[in-house]
Amino acid sequence: MTDLFQSLAQLENLCKQLYETTDTTTRLQAEKALVEFTNSPDCLSKCQLLLERGSSSYSQLLAATCLTKLVSRTNNPLPLEQRIDIRNYVLNYLATRPKLATFVTQALIQLYARITKLGWFDCQKDDYVFRNAITDVTRFLQVQCIYLIQHIHTYKHTHTLTHTTHPLTKHRKIASSFRDSSLFDIFTLSCNLLKQASGKNLNLNDESQHGLLMQLLKLTHNCLNFDFIGTSTDESSDDLCTVQIPTSWRSAFLDSSTLQLFFDLYHSIPPSFSPLVLSCLVQIASVRRSLFNNAERAKFLSHLVDGVKRILENPQSLSDPNNYHEFCRLLARLKSNYQLGELVKVENYPEVIRLIANFTVTSLQHWEFAPNSVHYLLSLWQRLAASVPYVKATEPHMLETYTPEVTKAYITSRLESVHIILRDGLEDPLEDTGLVQQQLDQLSTIGRCEYEKTCALLVQLFDQSAQSYQELLQSASASPMDIAVQEGRLTWLVYIIGAVIGGRVSFASTDEQDAMDGELVCRVLQLMNLTDSRLAQAGNEKLELAMLSFFEQFRKIYIGDQVQKSSKLYRRLSEVLGLNDETMGSPAFFFFLSSSITNLKYWGRCEPITSKTLQLLNDLSIGYPFLSYVRKLVKLSAVQFMLNNHTSEHFSFLGINNQSNLTDMRCRTTFYTALGRLLMVDLGEDEDQYEQFMLPLTAAFEAVAQMFSTNSFNEQEAKVSDKRPERGIAFAFNAKTPSFMMLLKWIYPSYMPILQRAIELWYHDPACTTPVLKLMAELVHNRSQRLQFDVSSPNGILLFRETSKMITMYGNRILTLGEVPKDQVYALKLKGISICFSMLKAALSGSYVNFGVFRLYGDDALDNALQTFIKLLLSIPHSDLLDYPKLSQSYYSLLEVLTQDHMNFIASLEPRVIMYILSSISEGLTALDTMVCTGCCSCLDHIVTYLFKQLSRSTKKRTTPLNQESDRFLHIMQQHPEMIQQMLSTVLNIIIFEDCRNQWSMSRPLLGLILLNEKYFSDLRNSIVNSQPPEKQQAMHLCFENLMEGIERNLLTKNRDRFTQNLSAFRREVNDSMKNSTYGVNSNDMMS
Repeated sequence: MTDLFQSLAQLENLCKQLYETTDTTTRLQAEKALVEFTNSPDCLSKCQLLLERGSSSYSQLLAATCLTKLVSRTNNPLPLEQRIDIRNYVLNYLATRPKLATFVTQALIQLYARITKLGWFDCQKDDYVFRNAITDVTRFLQVQCIYLIQHIHTYKHTHTLTHTTHPLTKHRKIASSFRDSSLFDIFTLSCNLLKQASGKNLNLNDESQHGLLMQLLKLTHNCLNFDFIGTSTDESSDDLCTVQIPTSWRSAFLDSSTLQLFFDLYHSIPPSFSPLVLSCLVQIASVRRSLFNNAERAKFLSHLVDGVKRILENPQSLSDPNNYHEFCRLLARLKSNYQLGELVKVENYPEVIRLIANFTVTSLQHWEFAPNSVHYLLSLWQRLAASVPYVKATEPHMLETYTPEVTKAYITSRLESVHIILRDGLEDPLEDTGLVQQQLDQLSTIGRCEYEKTCALLVQLFDQSAQSYQELLQSASASPMDIAVQEGRLTWLVYIIGAVIGGRVSFASTDEQDAMDGELVCRVLQLMNLTDSRLAQAGNEKLELAMLSFFEQFRKIYIGDQVQKSSKLYRRLSEVLGLNDETMGSPAFFFFLSSSITNLKYWGRCEPITSKTLQLLNDLSIGYPFLSYVRKLVKLSAVQFMLNNHTSEHFSFLGINNQSNLTDMRCRTTFYTALGRLLMVDLGEDEDQYEQFMLPLTAAFEAVAQMFSTNSFNEQEAKVSDKRPERGIAFAFNAKTPSFMMLLKWIYPSYMPILQRAIELWYHDPACTTPVLKLMAELVHNRSQRLQFDVSSPNGILLFRETSKMITMYGNRILTLGEVPKDQVYALKLKGISICFSMLKAALSGSYVNFGVFRLYGDDALDNALQTFIKLLLSIPHSDLLDYPKLSQSYYSLLEVLTQDHMNFIASLEPRVIMYILSSISEGLTALDTMVCTGCCSCLDHIVTYLFKQLSRSTKKRTTPLNQESDRFLHIMQQHPEMIQQMLSTVLNIIIFEDCRNQWSMSRPLLGLILLNEKYFSDLRNSIVNSQPPEKQQAMHLCFENLMEGIERNLLTKNRDRFTQNLSAFRREVNDSMKNSTYGVNSNDMMS
């Protein structure tokens, strides 16, 4: 007994060291010792003693935490009787110790909730012993009401959480059963308690009463926020979702007192509680429409609007930012869940829409208060404005009166904010481009409603600011502050004009609206001329970014074959700017390209402007909708200037200075992709023109070659002569034209040794190797069958030799890096390996190389590449293959090609390598990325088909024996049948129990897996059938019988197709059979 007390004292001392000490070493030692304690055999008994005899709250917390881990473990779980005893002990413990520390109480309640959830389907004498939670808690804790509410709150919350140690399928089944059997009772209980609380004069200064009300509101909110249909929506989709209240809850929502309860609570309790009340109202306002018939919905909406009207008439509590935010969310739900035609029929609609408009205008004018909440108000008005063309109700919607007020409030408030922000040094909203773009997208729809008023306002404000700006620029005494204010105002106006032009798609456009757009566009283009003329002296980055945003919106709406040549916008451009062209669109193209070239000249060191400009240029050069314009634009002097002068002398971002970072040069790829497309328009077979275009790049290559040959080079200069331009050109030449072959002849053989040498020297520097590897991967990618070699040409084989040499060089060098920090492993190692995998896959699947000739003529290029692939693969932990999406996609796509066309190589690998590959396939089958999962299915299908064919040949009498690789591969698989069996279980589990998104792909390897493991499949089938309720077992057995009906023991295409059809019917029948079954989860556990 003395030893026991000493042991407990040591544990308490360790707990104090863990939670109280400031010494890191002591804390780590204590943590290590406590981890050993949690894994010890006598942990359970000592936890009980800690709870009974422990003198500190920390020891009680340790005991509760350890018990939670014990009841949660999947291997060697606690017996049912023991879990029942723990549950009862926890309840008694809480009931008899009302003064526990809060964190201990919460930990014990969490323990109780975890026991209840994980034992939800456990029976004792035909009784679900863990489902009477509310009754048990009420009986044990009648004297502790707040414990009761905390219990139910945590109990409900735990049922919505997934646990990584248990399958998602089991969680969903438990959550569904809990929803159907207990959740409504909890919601009813919480509402009744809230009604009792609202009818009493609670002393909220009393900590217990304050806590009780807070827990009640949290419980109610969590009930309404339950994931009713198992979609697991994240918070980012909060304002798009509908609360899928079950039909059995109708009575609660048809009763108007439920809705009234929360509005009464809002007005009667202190503001500190109000956000939770409003959150409950947000959820109630979002209940699915189909819960009501038309009359019931109209009545419910009427009560809801009345409650909103009452809040707007007494807005004092909305001065609290949390209340304000939740109320804005509530307003947004009015339109997201109800139609405008329904809203206008509400009795008080005219008064309510006036109050909402006034509230919105006031909110927009106070732009500095809760800026993140404005999204919800703009969302409401956006949806209202978008509904105007479709509303059929005879009642007036009055939006023609109020939307111009909202639009005006937004625009003027943003303009007025500029001076205050600059004067007081406040954070500029324009720097949060994501938030600004989101608001402008919403304003684009609002502003197009009553567009003539919006346009008149914008013209007036723009003319005022532009005139003031011109006067300031012409004045020698103008202060920089005044100029900055006008530039800020013009920045907002350009953004807004771009947004409202982009909103044209939302409404049926008229000639009058196109003419209004023309007025706005003319002004922006005139301002662009003014700012471009000043770039040599000064420029404003934010204003330039606003111009680019405007150009992007204009391009989407007014450039393309869908625009009428007689558009009044273009007529207005011709009148004001003197642009006349028989092909509508070219004048705007001319302006955009001129502006793009100007930006690239003067803003080459500003990454945001350069990247956005290049993206716009890239968009303008792409695709057939613009081809007719591009043919004419290529002849423009501005475009010819770019094609003939793409050097750092004219475009500074193409050069390097001491302040430049190599990562800032990525924009080169985009620039040269656009130039390549423009060049290809008229290039044809003109090799002279091509060589002229490539002169700057040829000079760069020759300079590096000279450095390499003399071994007296500047390392920085050589490394920065990166290959992004060539990659951009290669990507642009993506058609079956002579242009790509010109590029290939230009690089090979003259400059390929330079690329190989760069990889050899700087393999450790991804800033150098990544562009080179990506260029090579692009060169070997037979996109659109662009690699055209003559029948007698060896160029395909020579190209693969260079590919193999580069992969081998990089692979062997990168493996010498040694240990790489986890946070740098992708950048320094895995990214390059991923590109090598993509390069090898592109070369192997390009259909321009006969790979059989390599072994035939003793060429080791193919073997070197494949062996390097294996070395690189074995250097990557399994977890990393799925943790990095680009790596997993490149690996599994390469593996798919290898298992399809080079299975003899896979069969010749060592057993540990084969098991590694099979394990990676097994893990990939359950990947969240559908592309990865589908690729794994294809790999597995090829392997299983190969195995089945070799096994069939080995059992038949043939004169030709199996080759050595096939024989060894069969032997390995026979020694390790568990791997194939595990994958059979996994595939069957996904098809039966999971949301199988690629059923066809899953069906292809499944037949081969079954034929290779018929006995195991039979045992698996029996296990699944026996896990069903007795009345369901016969139906499940019949499903499996139908699955194999008419299936022969071969893998011919006809037989596979028949099995795929059977599998579709099988999955449908199994889902129907299991819909109302609470069993079946054990089979999922078994198969995991």
